[in-house]
Amino acid sequence: MNWMKTAILLAAMTALFVFIGGYVGGQTGMFVAFLVAAGMNAFAYWNSDKMVLRMYGAREIGEAQDPDLFGMVRELARRAQIPMPKVYIMDNEQPNAFATGRDPAHGAVAVTTGIMQRLSREELAGVIAHELAHIKNRDTLIMTVTATIAGAISMLANFAMFFRSGDDRNGGGMNVIGSLALMILAPLAASLVQMAISRSREYEADRVGAEIAGQPLWLASALERIQSGADRVVNNDAERNPATAHLFIINPLAGQGMDSLFSTHPSTANRVAKLQEMAQGMYGAAQEAPRRGPWG
Repeated sequence: MNWMKTAILLAAMTALFVFIGGYVGGQTGMFVAFLVAAGMNAFAYWNSDKMVLRMYGAREIGEAQDPDLFGMVRELARRAQIPMPKVYIMDNEQPNAFATGRDPAHGAVAVTTGIMQRLSREELAGVIAHELAHIKNRDTLIMTVTATIAGAISMLANFAMFFRSGDDRNGGGMNVIGSLALMILAPLAASLVQMAISRSREYEADRVGAEIAGQPLWLASALERIQSGADRVVNNDAERNPATAHLFIINPLAGQGMDSLFSTHPSTANRVAKLQEMAQGMYGAAQEAPRRGPWG
């Protein structure tokens, strides 16, 4: 269902892009703007993993530096049937984590020191499994595509103000008003769709991650703990770079607790409820789900 929703939202963004392209300059203007936006996002696609890891001061570790964490990632990657990703640790008190990499062969998982201090081994396994699900699902590629289309829409909307406002064929003043409205509303609509896709991918990563770990309640408990910690501990690196907020398992920015149109993440309560439903379906209402596993 989440894949269907993602496809529909991508189709909506594409339709909006085609409409604006036709409004501004026909096929030629649309094609030029798309090429520029695609070039910018292609650079980000090939280099964003290195950039974001450097941005958060993440340091790569091997088995010698942290055999427990490294071994956990290796075992969960084996279960997910993906190549072993690189493992990074960020010196940050806020409990959080993210995954990056343009495809499963170039995946990376980064966790904060705060999450390692606050979560149990089972909860941490649930978080790692969630991040591996993002890698397995190629969510980085999906978000790059949406960023490309959103960037092209913003560019075309700005072009509309300059190329259509001087065209008085349809009434002069109305053209200026229409172009100004398009310049404001089109990027906003694209951003809303982009955020909706991001939220959809989070739900899907929760589901797949719970399957990888074998226990939905581990991730459910972890999400509640991370949300509590994120509400109390400011992530200064994230506040300086809010465009990276969607990467994290829980929104790292202050003051983001509602499942609103402008949130890159679903509400934690909604995610936990879905995971609890999943656990009940796996183990039944009368049977208590196991709380411990290979890392207990």
